[in-house]
Amino acid sequence: MSLQDDFIRYETRRQFFSRGKNVLGWSALASLLGESMTDKLLAAGAPGVQKPLFPHFAPKAKQVIYLHMVGGPSQMDLWDHKPVMNDWYDKDLPESVRSGQRLTTMTSGQTRFPIAPSKFKFSQVGSNGLWMNSELMPYQSKIVDDMCLIRSMHTEAINHEPAIAAMQTGSQVGGRPCIGSWLSYGLGALNSDLPAFVVLVAEPTNREQMQAISSRLWSAGFLPGEHSGVSFRSSGDPILFINNPPGVSGDLRRRQLNGLKALNEMNYKLVGDTETHTRIQQFEMAFRMQSSVPELTQISAEPDSTYALYGEEAKKPGSFAYSALLARRLVERGVRFVQIYHNNWDHHGNCGGRMPFQCKDTDQPIHGLITDLKNRGMFDDTLIIWGGEFGRTIYSQGGLSRDNYGRDHHPRCFSMWMAGGGAKGGTVWGETDEFSYNIVKDPVHIHDFHATVMEMLGIDHERFTYKFQGLDFKLTGVEPSKVIRELIS
Repeated sequence: MSLQDDFIRYETRRQFFSRGKNVLGWSALASLLGESMTDKLLAAGAPGVQKPLFPHFAPKAKQVIYLHMVGGPSQMDLWDHKPVMNDWYDKDLPESVRSGQRLTTMTSGQTRFPIAPSKFKFSQVGSNGLWMNSELMPYQSKIVDDMCLIRSMHTEAINHEPAIAAMQTGSQVGGRPCIGSWLSYGLGALNSDLPAFVVLVAEPTNREQMQAISSRLWSAGFLPGEHSGVSFRSSGDPILFINNPPGVSGDLRRRQLNGLKALNEMNYKLVGDTETHTRIQQFEMAFRMQSSVPELTQISAEPDSTYALYGEEAKKPGSFAYSALLARRLVERGVRFVQIYHNNWDHHGNCGGRMPFQCKDTDQPIHGLITDLKNRGMFDDTLIIWGGEFGRTIYSQGGLSRDNYGRDHHPRCFSMWMAGGGAKGGTVWGETDEFSYNIVKDPVHIHDFHATVMEMLGIDHERFTYKFQGLDFKLTGVEPSKVIRELIS
C-alpha cells in the first residue's frame, strides 16, 4: 500500500468524522437493507460504500485444507502406475530418457541407475477405473471419484528447501509470502475470533528420515505480518501462553492490552511504521483466541462416530488423524486456510519399509475428512489439496531388491490431487512416459496449479498483486502461467 493509503487507513477518529459526513448513514442503511441493497448503493455511487477488491468473481471454494507430504511422495508407488517397469527390473535407465538431467549429490556418484519397479499392488477403482495403490490406500480408493488427480506436476527445484519454498510461495527464493498468507490478505477472515490461516505440523509414526519444517514456510513475507500462519503445537497448550498465568484475570489482561495499544498508537504517530498496527491487531487476536481456542481444541467432545471415521489415532494429539479432525473443526468455525504438514516422505532408502507407515498415518484420516465434510454440507465449498514438493526417480538410489529400494528427488513429474471446493472429481489430468520420468501430455507447472487454486477461490491471479520494493509481486510470478480450467467443475 502507498503512504497515502496508509494515511487514509489509519486516520484519527476526528478526521474520520470530519471527512466521512454521510458515510455512517449510508453504511448503516446498507447493513439494514441487506446485501442486494448494498449492490444498488454501490451502483449509485453512494459515498463511503466501497466494493471489496476480492473475490474478483463468484468463488467455487471459500476455504482450503492443504495436506503437504514433506519430502516428496513417490508417484510411481502411489498414483502413477507403471506395470511395464516390472520387465525393466535392475536394467539401467536409458540415457535417452534421462536426457542429461542434473542429479542430486545423493546419486550423482552412482555408476548405474537401475530401474526399481514398485513392489506394491495397484488396482483399478472408481467409476473411471483409476489405477492407484489400493494396497496401501484402501480408504482413499473408496473416494477417488471425488478426487481430481494431476499426474503431470513439475517444478524446477531439485532439493527440499527451495522446492518446498516454491510449492508454498511460488518462488525458490526465501522471504516471499506463502499461499495461505496471500489468501488471508486477499480474502480476509471468516471468524474474528480465530486466525484466517492456521498451521498444523503432524508427527509421523515412522521418523526414519525427517526433513526440517521451518516457520518461514508459513511466513507472510512482505505482506502485513498479521497474515502469517498461526502454528498450533502438537502437545501441551495448542498455542504458547494461550492461558493467563496464575493471578492474572481476564479483566486485568484487558487493561494491560488497552495500555499497550495506547503506547503503540503513540509510537505509530512518532514513527509511522505500519507494522505497529500489525502488532496491535495480533495482541487483540491473541486476546480473543484465549476464549475461542480452548473450545476449538476440545475434541474429546466429538461423538464415537467421528473416531470411527478418522480412526482411533485421532484421539492422539499431534497425529495426522488428530490434525485432520482439527482441520475440520477449524474450517467449520471459519478459518480460511489450514495447512497440515506430514513428514518423512523422503524415501532415499527403505521405501518398501517406510511407505506403509506413511500411508497408514494418512489414508483413513483423509477418507474421514472428506466424508465428514460431506456429511456436514461443507465439501462443496472446502478445497482439499494433497501433494509434496516434487516426485521420485524410477531408478534406485543405493541397494536394490524386489522388495526394497530407495528413490532420489525428481522434479520433472509428480502427482497431486484436489477434492471439493470446485475441483472436478473423477478427473485424471496429465500423462507421463512409461518410466514416470518425463511428462508426455498436459504438463502443469506449480504456477499453473497456484493460478487454478486461486481461480477456485474467486481470484484472478494476474490481478492479485502487492507492490513491494517498486515491483508488483504476485504468487504466480512473472513467467506466463495459466488456469487449468479442465480441473474445475
